[in-house]
Amino acid sequence: MLSVKKAQERILASFKPLEGTTIAIEAALGCILSQDIISEIELPSFDNSSVDGFAVRTEDLHLSDANNPVSLLVTADIPAGSVPTVSLGAGQAARIMTGALLPTGADAVVMVEDTDFAHQTAGSSAPDHVKILAKVKKNDYIRKRGSDILTGQKILPAGLKLRPQDIGMLAMLGVPNVPVNKRPRVAIISSGDELVPVNVPLKPGKIHDSNTYMLAALVEILDCEVLQMGVAADRYEDVEILFDRAANFEPDLIISSAGVSVGAHDFIKDVVEASGSLNFWKVDMRPGKPLAFGAFQDIPFFGLPGNPVSSFVNFLVFVEPALRLLKGEKTALRQTTLVTLKEPIESDGRESYLRAQVTHENGRAIATLTGHQGSGNLFSLVQANALLIIPSGVKSCPPGSEVDAWILENH
Repeated sequence: MLSVKKAQERILASFKPLEGTTIAIEAALGCILSQDIISEIELPSFDNSSVDGFAVRTEDLHLSDANNPVSLLVTADIPAGSVPTVSLGAGQAARIMTGALLPTGADAVVMVEDTDFAHQTAGSSAPDHVKILAKVKKNDYIRKRGSDILTGQKILPAGLKLRPQDIGMLAMLGVPNVPVNKRPRVAIISSGDELVPVNVPLKPGKIHDSNTYMLAALVEILDCEVLQMGVAADRYEDVEILFDRAANFEPDLIISSAGVSVGAHDFIKDVVEASGSLNFWKVDMRPGKPLAFGAFQDIPFFGLPGNPVSSFVNFLVFVEPALRLLKGEKTALRQTTLVTLKEPIESDGRESYLRAQVTHENGRAIATLTGHQGSGNLFSLVQANALLIIPSGVKSCPPGSEVDAWILENH
Protein backbone atom coordinates (compact mmCIF):
# COMPACT_ATOMS: atom_id res chain seq x y z
CA MET A 1 0.00 0.00 0.00
CA LEU A 2 1.13 3.54 -0.74
CA SER A 3 1.67 6.01 2.08
CA VAL A 4 -0.65 9.02 2.14
CA LYS A 5 2.23 11.32 1.19
CA LYS A 6 3.28 9.17 -1.78
CA ALA A 7 -0.32 8.92 -2.95
CA GLN A 8 -0.74 12.69 -2.73
CA GLU A 9 2.48 13.23 -4.67
CA ARG A 10 1.35 10.91 -7.47
CA ILE A 11 -2.04 12.58 -7.63
CA LEU A 12 -0.82 16.18 -7.60
CA ALA A 13 1.77 15.41 -10.29
CA SER A 14 -1.16 14.54 -12.56
CA PHE A 15 -2.92 17.91 -12.34
CA LYS A 16 -2.32 21.46 -13.49
CA PRO A 17 -4.57 24.54 -13.59
CA LEU A 18 -7.29 24.58 -16.21
CA GLU A 19 -6.98 27.09 -19.01
CA GLY A 20 -8.21 30.61 -18.45
CA THR A 21 -11.51 32.11 -19.47
CA THR A 22 -13.36 35.38 -18.95
CA ILE A 23 -16.58 35.63 -16.94
CA ALA A 24 -18.90 38.42 -15.87
CA ILE A 25 -17.98 40.08 -12.60
CA GLU A 26 -21.33 38.98 -11.13
CA ALA A 27 -20.24 35.33 -11.42
CA ALA A 28 -16.60 35.74 -10.34
CA LEU A 29 -16.89 35.30 -6.55
CA GLY A 30 -14.75 32.35 -5.44
CA CYS A 31 -13.02 32.01 -8.80
CA ILE A 32 -9.24 32.12 -9.21
CA LEU A 33 -7.69 34.97 -11.18
CA SER A 34 -5.77 33.66 -14.18
CA GLN A 35 -3.72 36.84 -14.61
CA ASP A 36 -2.71 39.93 -12.67
CA ILE A 37 -5.19 42.81 -12.53
CA ILE A 38 -3.40 46.03 -13.51
CA SER A 39 -5.21 49.33 -12.98
CA GLU A 40 -5.90 51.33 -16.12
CA ILE A 41 -7.07 54.33 -14.10
CA GLU A 42 -6.13 56.39 -11.06
CA LEU A 43 -8.23 56.18 -7.92
CA PRO A 44 -9.61 58.51 -6.89
CA SER A 45 -9.84 59.71 -10.48
CA PHE A 46 -10.36 63.32 -9.33
CA ASP A 47 -9.87 65.42 -6.20
CA ASN A 48 -13.01 64.98 -4.11
CA SER A 49 -14.44 65.63 -0.68
CA SER A 50 -14.22 62.91 1.96
CA VAL A 51 -17.03 64.47 4.04
CA ASP A 52 -20.25 66.43 3.77
CA GLY A 53 -19.29 70.05 4.31
CA PHE A 54 -18.07 73.18 2.55
CA ALA A 55 -15.28 73.60 0.01
CA VAL A 56 -13.18 76.63 0.97
CA ARG A 57 -9.98 78.56 0.31
CA THR A 58 -7.62 78.30 3.27
CA GLU A 59 -6.24 81.77 2.62
CA ASP A 60 -9.64 83.13 3.73
CA LEU A 61 -9.52 81.22 7.03
CA HIS A 62 -6.17 81.93 8.69
CA LEU A 63 -7.85 83.15 11.89
CA SER A 64 -11.00 81.02 11.99
CA ASP A 65 -11.92 79.00 15.09
CA ALA A 66 -14.86 78.56 17.47
CA ASN A 67 -14.10 81.89 19.14
CA ASN A 68 -13.45 83.75 15.92
CA PRO A 69 -15.80 82.38 13.22
CA VAL A 70 -15.32 83.52 9.65
CA SER A 71 -18.38 84.05 7.46
CA LEU A 72 -18.18 83.07 3.80
CA LEU A 73 -20.56 83.63 0.90
CA VAL A 74 -21.94 80.30 -0.41
CA THR A 75 -21.89 80.44 -4.20
CA ALA A 76 -22.66 76.84 -5.17
CA ASP A 77 -24.18 73.56 -4.04
CA ILE A 78 -22.20 70.53 -5.31
CA PRO A 79 -23.77 67.07 -4.95
CA ALA A 80 -21.81 63.89 -5.69
CA GLY A 81 -21.76 63.07 -9.38
CA SER A 82 -22.04 66.68 -10.60
CA VAL A 83 -19.41 68.87 -12.23
CA PRO A 84 -18.93 72.27 -10.53
CA THR A 85 -19.47 75.25 -12.80
CA VAL A 86 -18.07 77.84 -10.40
CA SER A 87 -14.60 78.85 -9.30
CA LEU A 88 -14.23 80.02 -5.71
CA GLY A 89 -13.08 83.58 -5.25
CA ALA A 90 -12.03 85.48 -2.15
CA GLY A 91 -14.47 85.04 0.74
CA GLN A 92 -16.48 82.35 -1.05
CA ALA A 93 -17.42 78.73 -0.27
CA ALA A 94 -19.46 75.93 -1.85
CA ARG A 95 -21.55 73.35 -0.07
CA ILE A 96 -20.22 69.93 -1.08
CA MET A 97 -21.26 66.34 -0.51
CA THR A 98 -19.04 63.31 0.18
CA GLY A 99 -17.39 62.11 -3.03
CA ALA A 100 -18.17 65.27 -5.00
CA LEU A 101 -15.63 66.86 -7.34
CA LEU A 102 -13.85 69.85 -5.79
CA PRO A 103 -14.51 73.22 -7.44
CA THR A 104 -11.63 75.21 -8.89
CA GLY A 105 -10.03 77.44 -6.30
CA ALA A 106 -10.86 75.24 -3.29
CA ASP A 107 -7.93 73.74 -1.37
CA ALA A 108 -9.72 72.34 1.69
CA VAL A 109 -13.09 71.10 2.91
CA VAL A 110 -14.65 71.96 6.26
CA MET A 111 -16.90 69.33 7.86
CA VAL A 112 -20.48 70.51 8.17
CA GLU A 113 -20.17 69.80 11.92
CA ASP A 114 -17.57 72.60 12.13
CA THR A 115 -19.96 75.21 10.74
CA ASP A 116 -23.10 76.99 11.92
CA PHE A 117 -25.05 74.84 9.41
CA ALA A 118 -24.53 71.56 11.24
CA HIS A 119 -28.17 70.68 11.93
CA GLN A 120 -29.75 70.84 8.49
CA THR A 121 -32.35 68.24 7.49
CA ALA A 122 -32.38 66.04 4.40
CA GLY A 123 -33.32 68.03 1.33
CA SER A 124 -32.47 71.41 2.86
CA SER A 125 -31.09 74.08 0.56
CA ALA A 126 -27.60 75.48 0.93
CA PRO A 127 -27.39 78.64 3.06
CA ASP A 128 -26.53 82.05 1.62
CA HIS A 129 -23.65 82.36 4.07
CA VAL A 130 -21.84 79.90 6.34
CA LYS A 131 -19.71 80.52 9.41
CA ILE A 132 -16.55 78.43 9.76
CA LEU A 133 -15.99 77.49 13.41
CA ALA A 134 -12.73 75.52 13.22
CA LYS A 135 -9.12 75.91 12.21
CA VAL A 136 -8.58 74.83 8.63
CA LYS A 137 -5.43 73.52 6.94
CA LYS A 138 -4.73 73.03 3.25
CA ASN A 139 -5.96 69.65 1.90
CA ASP A 140 -8.18 68.97 4.94
CA TYR A 141 -10.80 66.31 4.04
CA ILE A 142 -9.73 66.13 0.40
CA ARG A 143 -9.13 62.78 -1.27
CA LYS A 144 -6.44 63.60 -3.80
CA ARG A 145 -6.45 62.15 -7.29
CA GLY A 146 -4.34 58.96 -7.43
CA SER A 147 -3.83 58.83 -3.66
CA ASP A 148 -5.16 55.24 -3.50
CA ILE A 149 -4.16 53.70 -6.83
CA LEU A 150 -2.00 54.80 -9.75
CA THR A 151 -2.36 53.87 -13.39
CA GLY A 152 -0.27 50.76 -14.14
CA GLN A 153 -0.27 49.58 -10.51
CA LYS A 154 -0.78 45.84 -9.85
CA ILE A 155 -3.91 45.53 -7.74
CA LEU A 156 -4.79 41.82 -7.60
CA PRO A 157 -2.35 38.95 -8.31
CA ALA A 158 -2.93 35.93 -10.51
CA GLY A 159 -3.85 32.92 -8.36
CA LEU A 160 -6.00 34.93 -5.96
CA LYS A 161 -9.32 33.40 -4.92
CA LEU A 162 -11.72 36.28 -5.36
CA ARG A 163 -13.40 37.52 -2.18
CA PRO A 164 -16.29 40.00 -1.87
CA GLN A 165 -13.85 42.89 -1.33
CA ASP A 166 -11.94 41.86 -4.46
CA ILE A 167 -15.17 41.92 -6.47
CA GLY A 168 -15.79 45.45 -5.19
CA MET A 169 -12.27 46.45 -6.20
CA LEU A 170 -12.76 45.07 -9.71
CA ALA A 171 -15.99 47.04 -10.02
CA MET A 172 -14.26 50.21 -8.83
CA LEU A 173 -11.56 49.68 -11.46
CA GLY A 174 -14.21 49.27 -14.16
CA VAL A 175 -13.52 45.59 -14.91
CA PRO A 176 -16.85 44.05 -16.03
CA ASN A 177 -15.31 40.82 -17.34
CA VAL A 178 -12.80 39.02 -15.14
CA PRO A 179 -9.97 36.71 -16.31
CA VAL A 180 -10.22 33.53 -14.25
CA ASN A 181 -9.32 29.86 -14.41
CA LYS A 182 -12.21 27.69 -15.51
CA ARG A 183 -14.29 26.06 -12.81
CA PRO A 184 -13.62 22.31 -12.76
CA ARG A 185 -16.56 20.15 -13.80
CA VAL A 186 -16.88 17.05 -11.64
CA ALA A 187 -18.99 14.01 -12.54
CA ILE A 188 -20.22 12.00 -9.52
CA ILE A 189 -21.23 8.34 -9.69
CA SER A 190 -22.45 6.17 -6.83
CA SER A 191 -22.81 2.41 -7.01
CA GLY A 192 -24.54 -0.34 -5.08
CA ASP A 193 -27.73 -2.37 -5.24
CA GLU A 194 -28.45 -1.38 -1.64
CA LEU A 195 -28.79 2.35 -2.44
CA VAL A 196 -32.15 4.08 -2.85
CA PRO A 197 -32.88 7.79 -3.37
CA VAL A 198 -33.41 9.97 -0.33
CA ASN A 199 -37.13 10.33 -1.05
CA VAL A 200 -37.82 6.58 -1.27
CA PRO A 201 -38.93 4.68 1.88
CA LEU A 202 -36.43 2.08 3.06
CA LYS A 203 -37.05 -1.62 2.68
CA PRO A 204 -35.09 -4.43 4.33
CA GLY A 205 -31.50 -4.47 3.13
CA LYS A 206 -31.68 -0.99 1.60
CA ILE A 207 -30.06 2.31 2.67
CA HIS A 208 -30.43 5.86 1.48
CA ASP A 209 -27.75 7.10 -0.92
CA SER A 210 -25.87 9.65 1.23
CA ASN A 211 -22.57 9.78 -0.65
CA THR A 212 -24.04 11.35 -3.78
CA TYR A 213 -25.32 14.32 -1.81
CA MET A 214 -22.31 14.61 0.48
CA LEU A 215 -19.76 14.48 -2.34
CA ALA A 216 -21.75 16.98 -4.41
CA ALA A 217 -21.76 19.34 -1.44
CA LEU A 218 -18.00 18.94 -0.98
CA VAL A 219 -17.47 19.76 -4.65
CA GLU A 220 -19.77 22.78 -4.47
CA ILE A 221 -18.01 24.17 -1.38
CA LEU A 222 -14.88 24.33 -3.56
CA ASP A 223 -16.87 26.32 -6.13
CA CYS A 224 -16.75 23.59 -8.77
CA GLU A 225 -19.55 22.42 -11.05
CA VAL A 226 -21.31 19.15 -10.19
CA LEU A 227 -22.56 16.67 -12.79
CA GLN A 228 -24.79 14.08 -11.12
CA MET A 229 -24.68 10.75 -12.98
CA GLY A 230 -26.86 8.76 -10.59
CA VAL A 231 -26.44 5.32 -9.01
CA ALA A 232 -25.14 2.26 -10.84
CA ALA A 233 -26.37 -1.19 -9.94
CA ASP A 234 -23.77 -3.83 -9.02
CA ARG A 235 -23.41 -5.07 -12.59
CA TYR A 236 -20.56 -4.45 -14.98
CA GLU A 237 -22.84 -3.18 -17.75
CA ASP A 238 -24.63 -0.67 -15.49
CA VAL A 239 -21.35 0.72 -14.16
CA GLU A 240 -19.99 0.99 -17.71
CA ILE A 241 -23.09 2.88 -18.89
CA LEU A 242 -22.74 5.54 -16.19
CA PHE A 243 -19.01 5.97 -16.77
CA ASP A 244 -19.57 6.36 -20.52
CA ARG A 245 -22.36 8.85 -19.84
CA ALA A 246 -20.07 10.82 -17.54
CA ALA A 247 -17.29 10.90 -20.15
CA ASN A 248 -19.72 12.28 -22.74
CA PHE A 249 -20.12 15.41 -20.59
CA GLU A 250 -16.33 15.97 -20.84
CA PRO A 251 -15.78 16.60 -17.12
CA ASP A 252 -12.41 17.52 -15.69
CA LEU A 253 -12.74 14.79 -13.06
CA ILE A 254 -14.85 11.70 -12.38
CA ILE A 255 -15.54 10.62 -8.79
CA SER A 256 -17.23 7.37 -7.86
CA SER A 257 -18.07 5.94 -4.46
CA ALA A 258 -18.11 2.23 -3.57
CA GLY A 259 -17.23 -0.62 -5.89
CA VAL A 260 -13.44 -0.25 -5.67
CA SER A 261 -12.69 -2.85 -3.02
CA VAL A 262 -12.28 -6.61 -3.46
CA GLY A 263 -15.93 -7.63 -3.26
CA ALA A 264 -17.50 -10.01 -5.75
CA HIS A 265 -19.75 -7.17 -6.99
CA ASP A 266 -17.15 -4.40 -7.14
CA PHE A 267 -16.85 -3.66 -10.86
CA ILE A 268 -15.62 -0.08 -10.97
CA LYS A 269 -11.92 -1.00 -11.17
CA ASP A 270 -12.64 -3.38 -14.06
CA VAL A 271 -14.63 -0.76 -15.97
CA VAL A 272 -11.96 1.90 -15.50
CA GLU A 273 -9.14 -0.40 -16.54
CA ALA A 274 -11.06 -1.49 -19.66
CA SER A 275 -11.12 2.10 -20.95
CA GLY A 276 -8.22 3.62 -19.07
CA SER A 277 -5.81 2.74 -16.29
CA LEU A 278 -5.35 2.69 -12.53
CA ASN A 279 -2.33 4.34 -10.95
CA PHE A 280 -3.03 2.76 -7.55
CA TRP A 281 -5.97 1.51 -5.52
CA LYS A 282 -4.86 1.09 -1.89
CA VAL A 283 -3.48 3.62 0.60
CA ASP A 284 -2.03 2.98 4.04
CA MET A 285 -4.63 4.97 5.99
CA ARG A 286 -7.84 4.73 7.92
CA PRO A 287 -10.54 5.30 7.20
CA GLY A 288 -10.31 5.04 3.43
CA LYS A 289 -7.81 2.33 2.51
CA PRO A 290 -9.55 1.24 -0.74
CA LEU A 291 -8.90 4.43 -2.73
CA ALA A 292 -8.51 4.11 -6.50
CA PHE A 293 -6.84 6.74 -8.68
CA GLY A 294 -6.35 6.62 -12.41
CA ALA A 295 -8.01 7.74 -15.63
CA PHE A 296 -11.10 6.75 -17.58
CA GLN A 297 -10.93 7.71 -21.27
CA ASP A 298 -8.12 10.13 -20.33
CA ILE A 299 -10.29 11.81 -17.67
CA PRO A 300 -8.77 11.74 -14.17
CA PHE A 301 -10.69 9.38 -11.91
CA PHE A 302 -11.02 8.91 -8.15
CA GLY A 303 -12.74 5.81 -6.79
CA LEU A 304 -13.72 6.49 -3.19
CA PRO A 305 -14.90 3.89 -0.64
CA GLY A 306 -18.59 3.33 -0.05
CA ASN A 307 -18.58 3.95 3.68
CA PRO A 308 -19.54 7.63 4.05
CA VAL A 309 -16.82 8.66 6.53
CA SER A 310 -14.15 6.96 4.41
CA SER A 311 -15.51 8.72 1.34
CA PHE A 312 -15.49 12.09 3.14
CA VAL A 313 -11.94 11.68 4.45
CA ASN A 314 -10.58 10.47 1.11
CA PHE A 315 -12.13 13.48 -0.56
CA LEU A 316 -10.42 15.92 1.82
CA VAL A 317 -7.07 14.14 1.68
CA PHE A 318 -6.84 13.49 -2.06
CA VAL A 319 -9.65 14.95 -4.19
CA GLU A 320 -9.75 18.42 -2.66
CA PRO A 321 -6.05 19.13 -3.36
CA ALA A 322 -6.50 17.99 -6.96
CA LEU A 323 -9.48 20.30 -7.44
CA ARG A 324 -7.57 23.20 -5.88
CA LEU A 325 -4.76 22.61 -8.39
CA LEU A 326 -7.25 22.48 -11.27
CA LYS A 327 -8.71 25.78 -10.10
CA GLY A 328 -5.26 27.35 -9.99
CA GLU A 329 -5.10 27.95 -6.24
CA LYS A 330 -1.60 28.60 -4.92
CA THR A 331 -1.92 26.16 -2.01
CA ALA A 332 -3.37 22.72 -2.63
CA LEU A 333 -2.89 20.97 0.72
CA ARG A 334 -4.71 21.93 3.90
CA GLN A 335 -2.92 23.63 6.76
CA THR A 336 -2.72 21.75 10.07
CA THR A 337 -3.25 23.03 13.60
CA LEU A 338 -1.54 21.58 16.69
CA VAL A 339 -4.01 20.30 19.31
CA THR A 340 -3.67 18.57 22.68
CA LEU A 341 -5.42 15.26 23.38
CA LYS A 342 -7.75 15.18 26.36
CA GLU A 343 -7.98 11.38 26.30
CA PRO A 344 -5.82 8.44 25.16
CA ILE A 345 -6.08 7.38 21.54
CA GLU A 346 -5.43 3.94 20.09
CA SER A 347 -4.65 3.32 16.42
CA ASP A 348 -3.76 0.31 14.27
CA GLY A 349 -0.56 1.85 12.94
CA ARG A 350 -1.98 3.20 9.71
CA GLU A 351 -2.09 6.98 9.19
CA SER A 352 -5.41 7.77 10.80
CA TYR A 353 -7.89 10.63 10.48
CA LEU A 354 -10.03 10.62 13.60
CA ARG A 355 -13.17 12.64 14.16
CA ALA A 356 -12.88 15.00 17.11
CA GLN A 357 -14.32 18.05 18.78
CA VAL A 358 -11.72 20.75 19.45
CA THR A 359 -12.39 23.33 22.15
CA HIS A 360 -10.20 26.03 23.63
CA GLU A 361 -9.27 25.88 27.29
CA ASN A 362 -6.76 28.24 28.93
CA GLY A 363 -5.35 29.24 25.57
CA ARG A 364 -4.89 25.65 24.34
CA ALA A 365 -6.77 23.70 21.66
CA ILE A 366 -8.08 20.55 23.37
CA ALA A 367 -9.32 17.56 21.33
CA THR A 368 -11.84 14.88 22.29
CA LEU A 369 -13.04 12.08 20.02
CA THR A 370 -16.70 12.18 18.93
CA GLY A 371 -17.84 8.63 19.55
CA HIS A 372 -16.62 5.43 17.94
CA GLN A 373 -14.54 5.75 14.79
CA GLY A 374 -16.30 3.22 12.57
CA SER A 375 -16.24 4.31 8.92
CA GLY A 376 -20.03 4.05 8.67
CA ASN A 377 -20.65 6.33 11.67
CA LEU A 378 -21.46 9.56 9.85
CA PHE A 379 -23.06 11.00 13.00
CA SER A 380 -19.64 11.15 14.67
CA LEU A 381 -18.49 13.30 11.72
CA VAL A 382 -21.51 15.55 12.11
CA GLN A 383 -20.50 16.10 15.75
CA ALA A 384 -16.85 16.78 14.85
CA ASN A 385 -15.22 20.09 14.03
CA ALA A 386 -11.78 18.59 13.35
CA LEU A 387 -9.92 15.56 12.05
CA LEU A 388 -6.96 14.44 14.15
CA ILE A 389 -4.04 13.14 12.08
CA ILE A 390 -2.24 10.24 13.74
CA PRO A 391 0.96 9.41 11.79
CA SER A 392 1.70 6.02 10.31
CA GLY A 393 3.41 3.69 12.78
CA VAL A 394 1.88 5.35 15.86
CA LYS A 395 -0.44 2.98 17.73
CA SER A 396 -1.18 4.93 20.89
CA CYS A 397 -1.14 8.52 22.11
CA PRO A 398 -1.53 9.27 25.85
CA PRO A 399 -3.54 12.21 27.19
CA GLY A 400 -1.63 15.46 26.82
CA SER A 401 -0.02 14.40 23.54
CA GLU A 402 0.11 17.05 20.83
CA VAL A 403 -1.04 15.99 17.36
CA ASP A 404 -1.79 17.71 14.08
CA ALA A 405 -5.41 18.35 13.16
CA TRP A 406 -7.47 19.77 10.35
CA ILE A 407 -10.12 22.21 11.53
CA LEU A 408 -13.13 21.45 9.36
CA GLU A 409 -14.73 24.92 9.33
CA ASN A 410 -17.31 24.80 6.48
CA HIS A 411 -17.06 21.01 6.45
